[in-house]
Amino acid sequence: MKRLLALVPDPMVRLLVVAIVMASLLPVEGGASKVAQWISNGAVFLLFFLNGLRLPRHEVIAGLSNLRLLGPLVLWVFGAMAFAGWAMSHAVAPWVPLSVATGFVFLGVLPSTVQSATAYTSLSGGNVASAVISAALLNILGVFVSAPLFALVDHGGAAVVDGSGLAKVVGTLLVPFILGQAGQRWLRPWVLEHRELATWMDRTSIAIAVYVAFSGAVVAGIWSLVGMDGWIVVTAATAIFLVFGYGGAWLLGGAIGLDRGNRITMLFSGAQKSIAMGAPLASVLFDPRSAGMILMPVLVYHLAQLVVSAPLATRLSAPGHSMNATSSSASGMRRL
Repeated sequence: MKRLLALVPDPMVRLLVVAIVMASLLPVEGGASKVAQWISNGAVFLLFFLNGLRLPRHEVIAGLSNLRLLGPLVLWVFGAMAFAGWAMSHAVAPWVPLSVATGFVFLGVLPSTVQSATAYTSLSGGNVASAVISAALLNILGVFVSAPLFALVDHGGAAVVDGSGLAKVVGTLLVPFILGQAGQRWLRPWVLEHRELATWMDRTSIAIAVYVAFSGAVVAGIWSLVGMDGWIVVTAATAIFLVFGYGGAWLLGGAIGLDRGNRITMLFSGAQKSIAMGAPLASVLFDPRSAGMILMPVLVYHLAQLVVSAPLATRLSAPGHSMNATSSSASGMRRL
């Protein structure tokens, strides 16, 4: 286990590996699963409360003015990527369980990351301010859009998103975010002062959600239902989805005439998918046994996007040294 973690530099990925291994060896089941689900929901509530505390309202308002970037980005993330996820789910359906195929629909409707997309935009010499606002607004929209869009796209899938499910999304994701926004005056200074502690609270909340969801999948028999050929299919489909996400976002940015800085923002904010939204949303919307299966493509994609983004950012930064001035505010903003 230690050797495996030593090969993974990213702390969030390490926690995800630990959560998956623990769920495989010691899954929570029976009566304990209900208690674990309550703990997971509480951790998700805390996660979005902290997000509400950290994101300054004036930055959200300022970011809304960059409609030339935000409009196409929203359409790409919740339109093109959602359609691609639907198409991919049909392509893999003959080889994997229905809930795993449904996971590609779920992957397609998720918003972008915040921290990762901003960090790689900064490393590439892109527009960091726009990256922060774009990714943050996509996540806010995700609370409203992802679940209904999943219900719309996933006709006859493995999970049903009904009114009670949407109410749980609002109560567990949106309400704490609003409370965080309302409490900024009193609590935001403490969160910024203890940034590292708050970051680890974020990561732990996500890891708990993944552990509970994947425990349900293990109890349901994921390791017997998805054989080696199934994992190969999921990995190959994820690779194709990754190429579509990054390649399409980059080409779209060029087609609409974005400058280099905003085009890089479009690339990372448009192609990356948020496990920070995916894991909590799955734990709220779906039965634990379905949630773990549905999260399978999201977990694979999250790991793959980190592998791809680092060398991509390095390559993009090479011809763009003259634009590194746009990263002057990165030190403070990319930690949001």
